[in-house]
Amino acid sequence: MQDIFEINNLIAVLLSYFIGSIPSAIWISKWFFGIDVRDYGSNNAGATNTFRVIGRVAGFTVLFLDILKGWVSVQILTSFILHSPGTPTYINMQLIVGFTAVLGHVFPIYEKFQGGKGVATLMGIILAINFSAAIGCVIIFLLIFIFTSYVSLGAIIAAIFFPIITIFIIRVESIPLIYFSIFISILVLFTHKSNIYRLLNKDESKMKIKLNKKSNS
Repeated sequence: MQDIFEINNLIAVLLSYFIGSIPSAIWISKWFFGIDVRDYGSNNAGATNTFRVIGRVAGFTVLFLDILKGWVSVQILTSFILHSPGTPTYINMQLIVGFTAVLGHVFPIYEKFQGGKGVATLMGIILAINFSAAIGCVIIFLLIFIFTSYVSLGAIIAAIFFPIITIFIIRVESIPLIYFSIFISILVLFTHKSNIYRLLNKDESKMKIKLNKKSNS
């Protein structure tokens, strides 16, 4: 029976990586618009750059698909895990498959390991694991974005507040989930190094959602 547990866990982890590796922004830009979104704007394979380069419809589509990747990895793939929901082992496996999905997004096997920054996929994971914390992060992100027009700043501050919300507001008691929230915060800061540099130097591009025309800025 233990062998079945281990095989199912391995299948879930591998599938989460391959699902996370689906490069929504790259494939949509190539298949439907004949370009590689990484060759324009910020050169990032994510929803924000898709908004800037292609427009709202493509941007929202990429955003939805990237969030869905994280959610599916946790909600669907945990059906392979033969443990009762809520048990420490089950929660640990949720965190592992979620983290693996993010690794797939940042380092996609289908695109020579050159992917996005993982924020949308992380949001999908958090929505599946800790819905209350996810809503809190979304509210913080929207407030920062509305008042500054900086998507990156909203993502960075929301990530910083994720462990704060998890530990001090929701008061989660699961130690692995607390560690996960701290690690995710650090990971987002790491993937946004270039954005932080541009923000400090006042070179970061702002974004207005109402713009729906193609732009190479």
